[in-house]
Amino acid sequence: MKAKLGMSPIAWWNDDLAELSDDVSLEECLRQSRSAGFTGMEMGRRFPNDPDVMLPILKKADVTLCGGWFSGTLVDGEMADNKDRIQPMIDLFKAVNAPCIVYGEVGRSIQGDRSKPLATKPKLSDDEMKAYAKRLTEFGEWCAEQGMPLSYHHHMAAVVETEPELDAFMHYSGAGIPLLLDAGHLAFAGGDVLRAIDKHHARISHVHVKDVRMGVIDKLDRSKQSFLDAVALGAFTVPGDGSLDFGAIVQRFADHGYEGWFVVEAEQDPKKNPPLKMAEVGHKELMRVMTAAGYTVETQGFPNA
Repeated sequence: MKAKLGMSPIAWWNDDLAELSDDVSLEECLRQSRSAGFTGMEMGRRFPNDPDVMLPILKKADVTLCGGWFSGTLVDGEMADNKDRIQPMIDLFKAVNAPCIVYGEVGRSIQGDRSKPLATKPKLSDDEMKAYAKRLTEFGEWCAEQGMPLSYHHHMAAVVETEPELDAFMHYSGAGIPLLLDAGHLAFAGGDVLRAIDKHHARISHVHVKDVRMGVIDKLDRSKQSFLDAVALGAFTVPGDGSLDFGAIVQRFADHGYEGWFVVEAEQDPKKNPPLKMAEVGHKELMRVMTAAGYTVETQGFPNA
């Protein structure tokens, strides 16, 4: 079985918390992650939107674009508006041969609002979840028809956060909307990561190997503290530095035959947790558990062709 290891630039620059950002260029971010062993990088705010500009940068760094976040609003927003907004991203991702676009729901979400405590997260009724999942399936099918599949990211402080919410979304949605399984977000939400993999493995197309510091999470006052407060306090980290057993998690993916990207996405304070050092810690731990699970980790970055 083959696996690819990627990173998210959120370790270097945080789009929601400017204070958790290092003043490094895109080129330096790519250089550091590649030197740690990663062959892919998800898109961040310092990436160019022109493939003719992006491709030479990726080639020079020997890194491929392995995904990127789209802020969807289909819980309330119009299908046509979301199609219009994602079309340039589809065109770009096709041009640079990215594997998927990560769909993150921001409609009703409080994930980016530091004034909203975790306990005030939006909740959908069963009928709302059914309608929402149907819209996402239709949207996912349309994106795939345009040549770029989506991968749905369940997320803290959003409409699909908890394991029961994920189960309901997966039950009501169809194969047209594949799943991004994020170990850290599910653990933060109190879910069982191994059980979720067992239940939904057939639809998992992308994986975020985000670790958590349960000591930080357990101390949160969810009636007063927000998702961004938790991030600033250090709720997330890289595999090998947190509370999750990635040996068991990666083994469970292997048991179900998952092949593809495992992306380290760990938003932290780069001054307290230097991104290069954390990248090296995460890569070392992932190589250890991937080897134990029988994966062959691909070492080629930018395609030779």
